[in-house]
Amino acid sequence: MKRRILWLPLLLAAILASCTPRERTLVLLSTNDMHARIQRFPQLAAAVAACRDTAQYVVLVDAGDRWTGNAYVDMAPTPGMPILELMNALRYDVATLGNHEFDRGQAYLGRMLDSVAFEVVCANVVSDTCTFPQMAPYTVLERGGVRIGFVGVVTNYEGPGHPAGNASSFAGLEFPDPQRMAARCGAELRGRVDVLVLVSHMGDDRDEEYLATGTPYDVVIGGHTHVVRDTLVGGVLLTQTGKNLANVGVTTIRLKGRKVVGREFRVVPLDGYDPDPACAERVAHYYADPELNRPIGEFASTADAWGVANWMADAVADEADAEIGIYHVGGVRLDSIPAGGVGTARIFDLEPFGTQIARIGMTPAQLRRLIVTKYNDTENRKESHRVDLVATTPYEIITDHRDSALDVRFPRLAEGRRYRVAMSDYVYRNYKGLEGTDGRITDQKVADVLLEELADDSPVVPDNRPRQRVVRLR
Repeated sequence: MKRRILWLPLLLAAILASCTPRERTLVLLSTNDMHARIQRFPQLAAAVAACRDTAQYVVLVDAGDRWTGNAYVDMAPTPGMPILELMNALRYDVATLGNHEFDRGQAYLGRMLDSVAFEVVCANVVSDTCTFPQMAPYTVLERGGVRIGFVGVVTNYEGPGHPAGNASSFAGLEFPDPQRMAARCGAELRGRVDVLVLVSHMGDDRDEEYLATGTPYDVVIGGHTHVVRDTLVGGVLLTQTGKNLANVGVTTIRLKGRKVVGREFRVVPLDGYDPDPACAERVAHYYADPELNRPIGEFASTADAWGVANWMADAVADEADAEIGIYHVGGVRLDSIPAGGVGTARIFDLEPFGTQIARIGMTPAQLRRLIVTKYNDTENRKESHRVDLVATTPYEIITDHRDSALDVRFPRLAEGRRYRVAMSDYVYRNYKGLEGTDGRITDQKVADVLLEELADDSPVVPDNRPRQRVVRLR
């Protein structure tokens, strides 16, 4: 009898152990801000295949800015389709919108959304147009009985009130506050899912700001600010992989039953993978356009980031017969141009947005107001407190000990005189503090002007010297 009693606790323990939920692993593979870098897809395809071969449950996610930024995509017979075809072939599961999804207008965006084989969710885009289909704010996927909720949001801070870009692209659309919509949708979903993910194109600073308030999410897959993030904020894992498909994000979520018991994130460089042969063959087909590859001219030496921006400002001023040319740093999409032949594709990589040249008459006082306002920008904070406007004329931004701009010095300009100024239409349309006379947007496209300058002035000798600087008062 005693022996039977002694064995009873052991038997009960064995029964309880057999009933304990087993641990399961969910992997979220993530990309963001690919900017149509299809040349990286063979490595991405290899990484995705390796993960699917080894992990129990895998979901492939993108956090926006997919299909503009590469001439071989932008100038394809059906613009944008190469990257969508590659994403569909990789079996992406879910994505949200980035600001650059609106670059070509709403009708184009609608056609792209009709062509995707994955879910695109965005909680803070409201449309009253027939060209732009209303998207679901969230979706729920299931893997091995695990329910995963994905809520999508896009920035509305740079407009303000809409994403960065030309205001005409957002006519008829409303962009409710992304943080408020993330909170609302998260509250709706939390009780219906085991894992809750925010797919955010707000930027890591806005993501962190939101998470600090306390949220129902387990993970944020972020984008927009082109940084690498692996941070816990308020117990939530905040992630981002950089830009241009340099990396893929790997978020591993461990569950016991339906409870999340562990989360970790790794940024995996794609250079470590041998290209998938089938994907590489497909990409080579997209890159076979002889007109895009044919050199138009050449650079005599390598242009660094300053050299590229200076060249663009010079070209804009020359074409517009302006005394001053300015260009915004965010519109310069290459960090360098190497010495040697340069073709159409490289120029469209540099300026993929169809930007036009604007002209306006401005005094040094008006230029000063524009530069100071941008430096002290409180809405688009990732673009503040830096030299944002590269100009053909030198200037110094004078700041106080808190790094707030106080003044701008123009050593070569005469106060009170009105100068002919050329700039991108993006600056003309969107920058606060812009004032002047006789302003208008021309029909001259920046990319066309750069191609003309390249052909006429080859070999281009880049000026890599900074013309602008920040001087802090002590």
